Amino acid sequence: MILEKSAQKAAALAEKDIGTIYRTAAECMSRADLAILAVKPQDAHSLFESIRPFTDPQQVFLSIMAGVKIQTITTALGIRKVIRAMPNLPAQIGMGMTAFTSTDEVTRIELVMVQNLINTTGKSIYVENEAAIDAATAISGSGPAYVWYFMEAMMDAAQKMGFSVSEAELLVSQTFKGAVDLFNKTNFPIGEWIQKVCSKGGTTEAAMQAYSNNTLNEGIIAGAKAALERAIELGDD
Repeated sequence: MILEKSAQKAAALAEKDIGTIYRTAAECMSRADLAILAVKPQDAHSLFESIRPFTDPQQVFLSIMAGVKIQTITTALGIRKVIRAMPNLPAQIGMGMTAFTSTDEVTRIELVMVQNLINTTGKSIYVENEAAIDAATAISGSGPAYVWYFMEAMMDAAQKMGFSVSEAELLVSQTFKGAVDLFNKTNFPIGEWIQKVCSKGGTTEAAMQAYSNNTLNEGIIAGAKAALERAIELGDD
């Protein structure tokens, strides 16, 4: 069952064979064993107001809203069984990374059920401390954009060196895929892999020195910290 407030989006969803589309919470909420809260954080309170009259203490609520704390959800909806998760965009192709946590009232069976659901979109880790969800938002949630940002810069560099757009895209995308797959299939620390490519006085060493001179490492860490701070701000809001 999909609850969609937009008439235009509801009509578009109805054309797809993905379930029954509803326009009001009264039509579907009371029939749900598991409710997935998947709206933008700024829309959370209006969502809470619309569904609260139809919630049941035995229902499990899975939230993928960035920054919205479990306490906010339980207080707003008057329920206790809440699982908070942070997936990322590669979940669309079954390659996602999701961190999740839960309230004590969620039973072991319910938690396994939801984890199995999450794992259909990729891999997951359970964290005891809810603060780790904001940290995961900054690393894996926003992380694909960081990777694409770096890829785009490398593609720009390749084109400036004379490659066509399609050639640059192939060079960079296959390099990223190969490097990640190689890392995942071995037990070497990532620092050792960097050293394996960096011959003394060679081309890779020159590039790594340029990155160091331009404090690229510090910039990446600063970006992740900015994302974390924003995730915390969203929760406070």
